[in-house]
Amino acid sequence: MAVTTPAYHSITEATMMPRIIRLAPNLYGAAFTLMKLLPAHYILQHADQRGELTDDTVIVETTSGTFGLALAMEAALMERELILVSDPAIDANLYRRLTDLGARVEICPEPAPVGGFQEARLRRLAEIRAELPSSYCPEQYTNPDNPRSYGVVAQQLAKVLGGVDCVVGPVGSGGSMCGTVRGLREVTPHTRAIGVDTHRSVLFGQPDGPRSLRGLGNSLWPANLDHTVFDEVHWCSAAEAYASTRALHARHALFQGPTSGAAYLAARWWAERNPDRTCVVMLPDEGYRYQATVYDDAWLAEQGHTLPALPQEPTLIADFADAGDSWTRLAWDRRPYDDVPGAVPRSSRPLPAPARS
Repeated sequence: MAVTTPAYHSITEATMMPRIIRLAPNLYGAAFTLMKLLPAHYILQHADQRGELTDDTVIVETTSGTFGLALAMEAALMERELILVSDPAIDANLYRRLTDLGARVEICPEPAPVGGFQEARLRRLAEIRAELPSSYCPEQYTNPDNPRSYGVVAQQLAKVLGGVDCVVGPVGSGGSMCGTVRGLREVTPHTRAIGVDTHRSVLFGQPDGPRSLRGLGNSLWPANLDHTVFDEVHWCSAAEAYASTRALHARHALFQGPTSGAAYLAARWWAERNPDRTCVVMLPDEGYRYQATVYDDAWLAEQGHTLPALPQEPTLIADFADAGDSWTRLAWDRRPYDDVPGAVPRSSRPLPAPARS
């Protein structure tokens, strides 16, 4: 029998949706090639439809990771100028790919006293926009089109799996988890949401500090992060996320990045504890950017990120002071941020300012 496949208009259309892969009897992975393609495509298409992109409009954004790559792919296909503001954490291979796609990449050399590199990047972004006659910033942290774009993922999961009892995923801008879970709860209000963060990220109440694990967590509090979506929050270390990433590859041949490994660590634990309930883990991007780091044993040892074995379960905490540096979890119970005892006060949480001119 002949098999026909659809013809896509672009590589982004062909790869923006996840593959749903069974990892255990009740655990499914939503494995993306590059998750950020979905919001980048959605945000730019809707901006274009609203008339916000004129012929001379320059797209500008602050990013050090995959959202920048997604924007560069979209901008190349749309034949539009793109300026990205980043920091020294950007890896050489990503930088090369961004510039190959035609993006101009500016590096902020020093962090801001409050808000770190993310705040420094926002300040430089504002300076660039002030110099341009026409610019558009997708503003992934504050643009509601970011979480809105994941409605199609919720529809896909509901169609393929029927019902989803729990979604586990990394949290950075808040878009993917908040958008997907909100969409699922329109049909199944009981669907649980477990957010996966890293220590010394401000997103769920810890004080800001240096973080080795990139791609999740934040030094600023994104407006798109709706705390009332989450039932539980897990924090893990870089070493635990990297070891879990390697385990995901070794066990399931899924070659994903470290944010996927962090989410898989929590999702496998939850699925094993709830064998009669269906769990989905969000796996945001593939592992090719990390071959010289996460997938390199010598690099892991050099950086002090090796573990004798993965922990079997997280430590349950009730106070942020007990979070430590290893895998821990806290019952969030869909509470607003201010209702969670012990969280760093809202008044000290810097939010990324809208970058519109």
